[in-house]
Amino acid sequence: MALKYSNKINKIRTFALSLIFIGFIVMYGGIFFRSYPLVMTIFMILGLLFIVASTVVYFWIGMLSTKTVQVVCPNCDKPTKMLGRVDMCMYCNEPLTLDPSLEGKDFNEKYNRKNYQKES
Repeated sequence: MALKYSNKINKIRTFALSLIFIGFIVMYGGIFFRSYPLVMTIFMILGLLFIVASTVVYFWIGMLSTKTVQVVCPNCDKPTKMLGRVDMCMYCNEPLTLDPSLEGKDFNEKYNRKNYQKES
């Protein structure tokens, strides 16, 4: 079974974008309860909370993105940001690592866990 890996920064950004859409859908759901102002208000506030959560996630990943290591992908020669010991290229999904002990090994996201050294 082949797993689909992607860049961690892009995964978090996709999650934040989905929070925005969920917020809008919840708000539009409130329209069906126009005859019940309290229920409609609850839907609107819940939708707003999803959008605020998205803003917080975008801010967090933006701050995290400033601490990443920027490398040039050996496959596509484009600069990409690496988060952790192993990551994927943002453009071509090439597995990348800065740890010489992991070079040549199959890509696995468990290498980013702090307790990975204990497992091996």
